[in-house]
Amino acid sequence: MHAFTDLATAAYCPRKLYYRRTRGDEEPPDEASEAARRVREVAFRYPELLDPTSEIPPEVEATPTQFRTRLSCARERLDREVWARLAEPDAREVFLEGKEARGIAHKLFGDPPTPSLVFAGEPPDRGVWEPQGVRAVAAAKALAWERQRPVERAFAEYPAHGVVREVRLTTRRKAAYRRAVRVAESMDGPPARVDSDGKCRACEYRATCGTRTRSLRSLLGL
Repeated sequence: MHAFTDLATAAYCPRKLYYRRTRGDEEPPDEASEAARRVREVAFRYPELLDPTSEIPPEVEATPTQFRTRLSCARERLDREVWARLAEPDAREVFLEGKEARGIAHKLFGDPPTPSLVFAGEPPDRGVWEPQGVRAVAAAKALAWERQRPVERAFAEYPAHGVVREVRLTTRRKAAYRRAVRVAESMDGPPARVDSDGKCRACEYRATCGTRTRSLRSLLGL
């Protein structure tokens, strides 16, 4: 059985997952850090922080106006009950164990139940990053397995930026999840090296990975 974070890493960079497994690193540093925990706490304070007289915590990377505007847009876009439950979920930090994957849902709410994952980083302009989408699908599938009822969506929250995104379990997202599961299950040696270092700059294994990198000039064949 695979951890949610392992499947997200498999979707992002299989070689990174290989190094994490061979070195016995059970949890990625960004997920386990105290800074990430502090950011996640912001996701439980939405009603309070929408008050213009409240003080925006230092973990928020947007300006107060940007932060409140984005949260207000999320509140208007979402069903009223969903918004209320996001701020005060039925349960938090819930361990889910499904048929293929297990891990933590930072929030659990509603009937049928819905998981929400809270990310410390920056969201894309639209939707969610593919590895985070894979992780959201993993959480939804694990919850469906436990409760023996369909779960067709999850949420991804980026509280440092005041962004909340719905993650529907579309055919494309389910396919990305299946690819990540196959990668995680078939890994018996180091995967092929990547051709560009775009994903490597912040990787904790970069110094020992031996990833080949190429310049833009070489990639263009010049």
